[in-house]
Amino acid sequence: MIVLYEDNHIIIVSKRAGEIVQGDKTGDVPLSDTVAAYLKEKYSKPGNVFVGVPHRLDRPVSGVVVLAKTSKALSRLNEMFRVGSVDKRYLAIVKNKPKEREGRLENWLVRNEKQNRSYAYDHEVPNSKQAVLNYRLVASSVNYNLLEVELLTGRHHQIRCQLAKMGCPIKGDLKYGAERSNPDGSISLHAFHVTFEHPVSHQMIDVKAPLPDDPLWKSFQDVVQGL
Repeated sequence: MIVLYEDNHIIIVSKRAGEIVQGDKTGDVPLSDTVAAYLKEKYSKPGNVFVGVPHRLDRPVSGVVVLAKTSKALSRLNEMFRVGSVDKRYLAIVKNKPKEREGRLENWLVRNEKQNRSYAYDHEVPNSKQAVLNYRLVASSVNYNLLEVELLTGRHHQIRCQLAKMGCPIKGDLKYGAERSNPDGSISLHAFHVTFEHPVSHQMIDVKAPLPDDPLWKSFQDVVQGL
């Protein structure tokens, strides 16, 4: 965990792939508990420390996570993420180059709880939710392509599902059609950049997460610095 920004109301961290943001049935220590322990030690706080979770990243995804340190900030951040007033940019490494260098993907996603995956359709179907994102190709190497994704809705596995539907499954994402897994169990999707109005002070917050410490990600470092 790397702390990217902190004030009295919010703390923004960069999580490693493999960490869970909030507790689940695995019983593994979640990022929210790690942050609470960090705050408790840093400020010598007695008793429990409040850490609210207004949004999540999938376990195999790395990058920016915004957390609340006060209930006021949490309630306002919850609403901001719900209505889409937080600008969220992701980076995805895919093997297949998209047919168009940039575009908008609009699908209808159906979540299958038992399989823990989503299915994308070109039209509305029963129990579906609209999913919208913008993407653009920002770099290519011999074997892989780097996409920047602007997430406009927040559906279950949205980027993973929609890129796979486009024919560009994310590297390492076996669930959505990648040929093989990444050695560390991650998928090559990184929550790179968030921009939003602070829920209490109303100043603009603009935070980027460093790329994962991985040779393939680092090969795109120069391009990413220009984003």
